[in-house]
Amino acid sequence: MLDVEIRLLCPKMLRLGLYILIWVPKESEKEITEAFERTVKVRKLEKDVQDLADDCFFETAIRLHRAGEGAPYTGMKPSGLDEGPIVPLAEKAIKTGDPSEVIEFILDTVRADLLRRFHKVQDKRDYDTNDVAAGRSYVQAYIGFVVYTHKLYQYLKGGGGHGMESSSEHSH
Repeated sequence: MLDVEIRLLCPKMLRLGLYILIWVPKESEKEITEAFERTVKVRKLEKDVQDLADDCFFETAIRLHRAGEGAPYTGMKPSGLDEGPIVPLAEKAIKTGDPSEVIEFILDTVRADLLRRFHKVQDKRDYDTNDVAAGRSYVQAYIGFVVYTHKLYQYLKGGGGHGMESSSEHSH
């Protein structure tokens, strides 16, 4: 979930209770609950204090959510940031129940990048063995292709991170 989405949902969460719990890891429940309770108390004061309390709660919710993803917290991001094409496609897939567009986009992107890296290796493969710089350039291209494919495969087989099941855990 993006920072903007959490910030948009938080006012609703403050009205409904601790709906935010589903967005943070279980080990963070106590901290977010305490932040929620403090925020509800402070929100009863004047408007300026209410906004400050809300911002503090948003920051806590986003920080805990990011920690659950294994990602660093770098502060709240302003709304309107470019998410790139994949987030809207993934959200559309969830809303429509049809993942075909996002799958096709990912496959096309990976295919294009693999081909680019592969062709770079091929272009540098027949270097002059007396040219150390050309040899190093080949090795960099080689590593760029082989290590990339290896890490991509590991990422896919290993589950990819927070909230992701690995393909070996997935059952039909």
